Amino acid sequence: MRMILLLLAMMLALPAHAVEPSEMLKDPALEARAREASKNLRCVVCQNQSIDESNAELARDMRVLVRERILAGDSNADVIDYMVSRYGDYVLLDPPFKTTTYVLWFGAPLIVGIGILVAVVFYRRRPEEALQTKVAKLSAAEEKRLQKLLEDDEA
Repeated sequence: MRMILLLLAMMLALPAHAVEPSEMLKDPALEARAREASKNLRCVVCQNQSIDESNAELARDMRVLVRERILAGDSNADVIDYMVSRYGDYVLLDPPFKTTTYVLWFGAPLIVGIGILVAVVFYRRRPEEALQTKVAKLSAAEEKRLQKLLEDDEA
């Protein structure tokens, strides 16, 4: 039980280690704002992970940039707009629904749908191809041999 609790505590603490002490702001209110803004920004290296949780070097650079913008007096919305202007809508964990983000919204379901369609077509064609193959008839000698084998098998 202790081991399970220890492993659980370590797993829950992993995101806390992403932000290094050297990155943190001295003012707790500004640090809280930076954390909030960072939680809404995607690490462009990692898959579906915020820059606040990521240990990637680029995510660290992005966290530092967020903190620099907050220290410069930008609001959280200004910081996010700045990051979007640099990295595009992909940097948002919840991208807006507009024509430039259709690929982000429909890409994965479209690929899955195409895969299912290909599988259905493939499996529907298989039986037709199997029925179209011709089976050669047995010669008289082969039929006698088959009958003999079946009789031997029954005995």
